[in-house]
Amino acid sequence: MKNDFVRDIFVVKIKKSILPYAKGYSFALILSDSSGSRIEYKYWGGQNLEKVKEKYDSIKSDSVIFVNGRVVSYQGKLQLSADELGQIQVLTHDEYEADFIISAKKDVELMNLELISKINSLSNSELKNLLLDIFQNDFKDIFKKHPGAISIHHNWVGGLLQHTLEVLEYCETSLRLYPELDRDLLISGAILHDIGKLQELEITSRIKGSRRGQLIGHLTLGTIYLQEKLKNTKLDELFKDKLMHMIVSHHGKMEFGSPKIPMLPEALALYIADEMSSKVSEIIEQVKENRQATEDDFMYDFKKGTNLFLR
Repeated sequence: MKNDFVRDIFVVKIKKSILPYAKGYSFALILSDSSGSRIEYKYWGGQNLEKVKEKYDSIKSDSVIFVNGRVVSYQGKLQLSADELGQIQVLTHDEYEADFIISAKKDVELMNLELISKINSLSNSELKNLLLDIFQNDFKDIFKKHPGAISIHHNWVGGLLQHTLEVLEYCETSLRLYPELDRDLLISGAILHDIGKLQELEITSRIKGSRRGQLIGHLTLGTIYLQEKLKNTKLDELFKDKLMHMIVSHHGKMEFGSPKIPMLPEALALYIADEMSSKVSEIIEQVKENRQATEDDFMYDFKKGTNLFLR
């Protein structure tokens, strides 16, 4: 709460540059605690630039640090603030026990069983065997624990699996409403749509983008991986192209990162299902996090350009 003094451990997500101010030099850090909540930390240094720079250089992205500071309100949001007397210390692995990646929100083993059940419900045995090979061999222990994103949605242990199952549920609804949809194509596309995130995201003291993920992106990485796997199958060539189209078009629009917009009814259904899962999860987590960070009834979401009601 405002004016409270905080002495706690955080992981550094973002470092901002040193800037001059009236009494010296300052810098800001975006920190995350073990619950995944983020807060800005503002360090107000003195006139000695070298001293401030030495402190700044000792801190890296992914550093785990101990800080103390006072909670202040800045532009309607809470912020940690400290001067040169406020302690900020980079910790080694043996100096802390906190876990800075949010724990799974559902049982990952039960979710994984549900995923395998969905795969076994496919009618095409060649397609079924392909997916079983992917999820029971290639990514047996990785997929069920992997996060779904860095921060926007499903950014917790098992988040990618949970998101995939949510997308599957929305796709099953589409199949009930529109039985003319190709079930094998839609269900397999839903299961595989974010497979590239296994390469796009990496886990350190936090979740962050890998170098390949930043340069190539999960839609392209997923397509490259699937193309190689499909070479060893006897699936029809047209079906292979349709399945890869499901991955490359699942963001729906080119401005959202899709190389192609959906050209199949199944691809459109997958895009909408992905939007439902990610966007509903995003707003729920935003409300939860900001409800505790401010006493205001509303917060302005700059990304969406609108207010969110927090109460």
